[in-house]
Amino acid sequence: MGLRFGLLGTGYWAAETHAAALDAHPGAALAGVWGRDPAKAAALAERYGTRAHTEVDALLAEVDAVAVALPPDVQAELALRAARAGRHLLLDKPVALTTAAADALAAEAGRRGLASVVFFTNRFSDNVTEFLDSAAAEGGWHGVRATLFASIFEPGNPYGASPWRREKGGLWDVGPHVLSQVLPVLGPVTRVSALAGPRGTTHMLTRHAGGAVGSFAVTLDAAPAERAFEVVLHGERGWVPVPSGDRGPVAAFTSAVDRLLAQVEGTVGDPCDVRFGRDVVAVLEAAESSLATGRTVDVAAG
Repeated sequence: MGLRFGLLGTGYWAAETHAAALDAHPGAALAGVWGRDPAKAAALAERYGTRAHTEVDALLAEVDAVAVALPPDVQAELALRAARAGRHLLLDKPVALTTAAADALAAEAGRRGLASVVFFTNRFSDNVTEFLDSAAAEGGWHGVRATLFASIFEPGNPYGASPWRREKGGLWDVGPHVLSQVLPVLGPVTRVSALAGPRGTTHMLTRHAGGAVGSFAVTLDAAPAERAFEVVLHGERGWVPVPSGDRGPVAAFTSAVDRLLAQVEGTVGDPCDVRFGRDVVAVLEAAESSLATGRTVDVAAG
C-alpha cells in the first residue's frame, strides 16, 4: 500500500501538485483529504478516489504522514498537531510566518524523530541539487544577485486570489525559493536590511556568516515585461548562474515524496528538512522587521 498520506488543503496547488503526485506515486497512498471548506474537500477526495474528513484529528489517526498545502500560518498550527501525533511531515514553503512557530515545529519533529521535507520546488531538480552541492564544495563565493519578479495578479492566475499572498507579498511567497538556493552555498544569514519598492517589491541585503553578501529583489506584482527569475553567484570564478530547475511541479513533488520515504526507511535527515525551513523563516522575519523599522536586523540563530 505504501506510506499513507493525509492531504491538508484543497486549493489549486493541493489538487494539481500534491494530490496528483501522491496519487501516482508507487510508494505512497493518498489516504484522505481535509480542507477548511468541506465541499472542496469532498470534491477533491472524489476526484482522487479517497476519503474526505471533516476533522483533522480523524484524518491524522488514519495516516503515517501529512502533505500540507495551506497558508503558512495555518500550516504551522496543523503541522505541529500532526507532529505531536507522530506523523511525518511534507510541508510547503514557508513553514510558518514566525520564527517562534517554526522553532516549535522543528523541535517537535526532532524530539519525535520524524522525517520532514519542505518543498522548495527547484531544490527537487537534480541539475539544481548537483550545481549547489558542487558550488558549496568549491567555495570562494563573494555573494549573490537574485531576482524573482512574478505577476500573479493577472486574470486567470490560480494564485492571484490568495489572501495570504496579497498580505505578505513576494518576500514570503517567492522569497523562500530564492533563499533555498542561496543558503546552501553562502551559508547562514546573520544580518538583513530591506527596503520596499514599487509594485510590492522587496529589496533585501543579506550578510552571511562567512562574510558573503547577498542582494535580492522579489515581488508578486511585476509588470509583465519585468518578469524574471535568476540567481547568479559571484566570486573567484566570476558570475555563475544557478541553473533553472529541470522538473515541473508534479515531478519535483514526486522527488520530495521520494526523499521523505528515504528518511522513513533510514536515511538520516534531508537538506530541505524542517530545520532548514526554519532558517528560511528566520531570514524572512528579520527582513520584515527591517522593512517596518528601517534598520538592519540580526537574524535569530537556530
